This record gives sequence, structure tokens and C-alpha cells, in this order.
Amino acid sequence: MSHHIPTWAETAPRLVAVAAGRSPADLVVHNVRLVNVQSREVLDGWQVAVAAGRFAYVGPDASHCIGAATQVIDGQGRYLIPGLCDAHMHIESGMLTPAEFAAAVIPHGTTSMFTDPHEIANVLGLAGVRMMHDEALMQPVNIFTQMPSCAPSAPGLETTGYEISAEDVAEAMQWPGIIGLGEMMNFPGVINGDAQMLAEMAATMRAGKTVGGHFASPDKGVPFHAYAAGGAADDHEGTAESDAIARVRQGMRSMMRLGSAWYDVESQITAVTERGLDPRNFILCTDDCMAGTLVNEGHMNRVVRHAIACGCDPVIALQMATINTATHFGLERELGSIAPGRRADMILTSDLVTLPIEHVIARGQTVAIDGKITVDCPHYDWPATARQTVHLGKVLDAQDFAVKAPEGANAVTAKVIGVVENQAPTKALTFELPVTEGRVQATGEVCQIALVERHRGTGGVTNGFVSGFGYTGRMAIASTVAHDSHHMIVVGTDRDMMAAAANRLGAVGGGITVWKDGAEIALVRLPIAGLMSDRPAAEVASDADAMVAAMADCGCTLHNAYMQHSLLALVVIPELRISDLGLVDVTAFKLTPLFEGPQ
Repeated sequence: MSHHIPTWAETAPRLVAVAAGRSPADLVVHNVRLVNVQSREVLDGWQVAVAAGRFAYVGPDASHCIGAATQVIDGQGRYLIPGLCDAHMHIESGMLTPAEFAAAVIPHGTTSMFTDPHEIANVLGLAGVRMMHDEALMQPVNIFTQMPSCAPSAPGLETTGYEISAEDVAEAMQWPGIIGLGEMMNFPGVINGDAQMLAEMAATMRAGKTVGGHFASPDKGVPFHAYAAGGAADDHEGTAESDAIARVRQGMRSMMRLGSAWYDVESQITAVTERGLDPRNFILCTDDCMAGTLVNEGHMNRVVRHAIACGCDPVIALQMATINTATHFGLERELGSIAPGRRADMILTSDLVTLPIEHVIARGQTVAIDGKITVDCPHYDWPATARQTVHLGKVLDAQDFAVKAPEGANAVTAKVIGVVENQAPTKALTFELPVTEGRVQATGEVCQIALVERHRGTGGVTNGFVSGFGYTGRMAIASTVAHDSHHMIVVGTDRDMMAAAANRLGAVGGGITVWKDGAEIALVRLPIAGLMSDRPAAEVASDADAMVAAMADCGCTLHNAYMQHSLLALVVIPELRISDLGLVDVTAFKLTPLFEGPQ
């Protein structure tokens, strides 16, 4: 089943009849101040009439559209704004299925999402993408799927559960809910003319769809120009004003993100607020939002409020979360504005600055009132293949997490991943670590990190070191959410605890577990692909809160430390990461030994 919405072409005869006054509308909303994002105006007293889930009439007086059965909503003088659009996001980051993600964000006014399910693609391949796509199409709001482009995100530096091929991309371009290609993270591949990356982009462009970008390098010289020439149409990896400017000057859209751990709007929106660049090429998005953020703070409404707080004109901020997004994906005549023929996605709010989301309408149907959802978000029947994805191959023990020292050494200079608070990049650090009985010991601020292979049951464990979390005592934390290949990451101060944590996730089919002094003190169950729960966001958020508290119990002081944990294997963001193949120097894009000096 899917919430199919008839096309404008199919409904035009009825829309014309309603607008002309020959046929009654399904819904009329009056007594509002209509925010027109096409003309950047606020129109007092305008009214809208809706038929077949689309706007039929938008103008000063819709009384001629009202019949005996027409539902009439009095806006009480409030603002009527378009439903909000998230231009770039990963549903899996909320640890929720598409249905439960939709249920969490609809009360916040999000009515359109452009989602890249590359997390599940790494675990289940094209089949997993199809499951996400199918559940997305069942929802009462618009969830468009971008076909993931990079699984693995860094070929040769990691092994994924599945690899996405150019043939997979070409096939997916025919699916009804596919809007384009997910972020092209393998920017070195594009710059160096990698045949597969260019073939994936070509298949997308031939299908008339949008290629998503991801250029995570500060080098805006020749490599950036080469990347832009490849076809990426947008980029959300900018962190400074100069990044945003460079992208729009190349005809790309600058996507500025505010997620649970991304704070990249304030530093870039000055390109519009101070430099005066054309705001229509700037777009707001979240990228990654945890369930707790969705439950407690909001979704795109939070991003728009933040943009306004950073000095952006409220109507311009709304454009960046509505029509700019729709235009970018070739959907300007389908959604993103309150105009004839568009999907009737709209929000009543009493204030454009604080943006309370008081009444949400999607496709002409009331979907939320005062923060409470009023519709059903149907669930897909996830098969056993999607629920049994943690394959360790053996029961792990402390020896699997032992780091052998070079022969005869009583100390080593180890390369250590340095976590930086609130930032995705890590630092490549070195520490002198002691050796006892031939094993390197993590001491002080340095913990052990291990990547445990979980897709093919190889029993493989890659060991290394990490600093910055502040863990003390005997503890371990393990997670099957480990961007992007989603093996299992275990961080700990105690090898027995690390083994116990890893085995526990093997037993429950994935999630996050925290162990301290021989016992489990928190567990977030993520049975679908080891990435998502099919329970409601509030329940998942509650479990995640307990997990964060457990991390603090173990001495962790970092803000959003779990996000950092889950990114430690993200081998496309500098400087140092870990993969199933070893330690990765991302700056040089190659594997690097764990110890300095002769190996």
C-alpha cells in the first residue's frame, strides 16, 4: 500500500472547477496571513481552497469554493506557511524506521524529507534500500529516497556488508520514490575520474534526477572545481562562510545543516545575511538527528528558528526550508509553496520568529495539532533478513582485544584517534603507551578501540587507541551503528568488558550497550539492520538518554559523545579512523600502521 497522491495533471480538471467556483473544495482555510515564498511576501487575509490533496485556489477570497461538505478552518489571524522540507537527512540516524521517524517529525511541521538510506545500504545493499523506500511511500507525508552512491564510502579502506554498483543505481532510478543519487562521498574518486562513481552520476543524470554532493575537504582549489565538474548539485559539508560562497559560485546549492551534532548554519548563513548573496541557492537541512533531538527540540522547525536567531529574515529562512529545497530537486511545481496545483502541505503558526507549530496539514489532511500527531504512520513488515544482521562468527573473549607490542618493546609510540568535541573530524595524535607481558596498555586519557566485523562472521577484530572520551574505571561501550560500513565499534578501558559488550550485541541483534564493572548498565535495542528500532521515537529516545547517562557514569564528559563514537570508523572524514582493514589515515586516504617507527 502507499499513500498515492494523484498528479496535478490528473487532478487539474477538478482544481480548475473548484478555483472557478463550479465545484466545492474539500477544505478551505481562511482568516490567515499567508506567507508567499515565491514572491517573499506576507499576504494578509488571503485564503486557500484544497481539492484532491492539492491547492486549487490561493487568493484574497475563497468563499466561492465552499460547498455543503467543505471543511472550513478559521486560521484566527495566524500565519499560514508551507510545510517544511528537510533537504538532506538520514532516517537511520534517528535510530527509527521511516514510519516512526515520520510520526516523530510530523508534529514539528516537516511534510517533505529527502532521505539517503546509505546506512542500511552498507548492511543490506539494494534490498535494504528498497525496504526503506517502500515504507517511506506508505507514509501520509512526502518521503523521497536518494539512492545511496557510496557503499563502501572508501573502496579499499573498508569492507561493507554489500557494495552498491552502478547497475544498482540505474535500477533504483526507475523506482517511484527515488529522487536522485545520495551524497557522493567518494570525492577523491570523482576528482580522479573513477569510472564507477562517474557511471553512477551519469545514470542519475540520464534519469533526470539530482546528484547529491559531499566534498569534505577544505581545499577549494583545483580538486573542488574538478568535483563540481562531475555533477554534484549540492553540498552539506561546508562549515565556513567561504565554503557556502564557493559552492553557490559553482552553481551548487549550499546546504547548511543543524543536526544533533552539526552546527554549520551560523558560520555560513552570513553569506546571505552579511555578504548579501542570493538566498535562493541556500538550503537548510538536518543531515543527522537523534531521536532525543526530535522528541525534545524539533526537526526542521528547530533549524528555521536557529537560522532566524542567526539574523536571517524569517521569510527567507522559510524559503530555505521550503521552496528552495523543492526547486533543487525539480519539485517546485509539486511542493514547497502555497500555490495552485502543489500538494496541500501547510502549517498554521502564531509567530514567524519563534515558529510554534500549531496545526499541520499534509496533502489537505490534518496530520497534527498542537504537537500531537492525528494520523497513522503505517509500518512495513520487516523480514527476518533485516532483523538478523549481527554475525560475529564466534564468541569473542578478552584476547581478541589484546594489542600485541613489537618484539622486545617495553613502550610504544602509538597513533591515537583524537576525538574533538562537537566536530566530525578527528585529530591524529601520538601517545607513549606502556607494554606489559608483550601487550600494549591504554593508560590515562587513552582508551582502546576495536572494530569488530559483523557482516560476514569473519571473527575479525581490528584494535587501536582513542582519546578524548574521558572514560575511567572498568568499562566498555559497543555499537553496531558505525558509519558508514556499520561493523561494530567497541571502546573501552577493560578487555573483558569489551568482549562482553560485543557478545551482547551479537545476542540481541544489534544496538548500543554500555558495560561497567562486569555488568550491563544500558542497552538500546536496534533490531533492524543493527541500526533502527521500530518502536516510537519517545521510547528510543528514553533508552538513548539512559545510554548517554551510562556513558557519563563511565567518566565521559563530551557533549554528544555517542555521535562521536558512531563516527570513529567514518573513513571519509579526516584525520584518523579505524576500519576492518586497519587504521586509516584519511588525509592521505591510505592504511597506516598503529605504531610509529620501524614495524
